[in-house]
Amino acid sequence: MTTSDTEKISKAELVNEMSAISGLPKIDTENALNSFCKAIEKFLCEGKEIRLIGFGNFFVSKRSATVARNPRTGEEVSVPETFVPKFKPGKQLKDCVAKK
Repeated sequence: MTTSDTEKISKAELVNEMSAISGLPKIDTENALNSFCKAIEKFLCEGKEIRLIGFGNFFVSKRSATVARNPRTGEEVSVPETFVPKFKPGKQLKDCVAKK
């Protein structure tokens, strides 16, 4: 299964599912999801790692500077060093997906 084969879930659908599981009203669930995302963003911007045992880790990785090639012209282009957010799934999440 590739990502092009999978069904895409919208934020609204995620909120609906979270609300059904938790029993919280949808507005409270959406506020909780928004707060979760903002907290993850804040900690990653501060260079911190977030560990959710069983689910996975969010962290920042440094991507080294490199030289790439423009596919249209073949011209070399310098790509500067940058930092990118990453996610490494935990064992419980990996096992769940592997059973699919």
